[in-house]
Amino acid sequence: MSKTVTLRLDESIYNIFRNLAMSENRTLSNFIETSVLRFIEHNQFVDEFEMTEIRNNKELNGSLNQAIEDAKANKGRFVD
Repeated sequence: MSKTVTLRLDESIYNIFRNLAMSENRTLSNFIETSVLRFIEHNQFVDEFEMTEIRNNKELNGSLNQAIEDAKANKGRFVD
């Protein structure tokens, strides 16, 4: 179910968003939603290239595995 959100924008920002939305034949709401989702996807998740680098980093993986073992053995403590 869709939810309504009120968003306050400077007129100059509004005009930029509106013009970009019109150039893509989208509603302003759809343009903002799609843009935010793309931003989150780009900044929250690693791409396949980054994931390959992570998987191939022996030092990093050794450190992570040691941390998992330490956590299972209740070594260390959580810091707030």
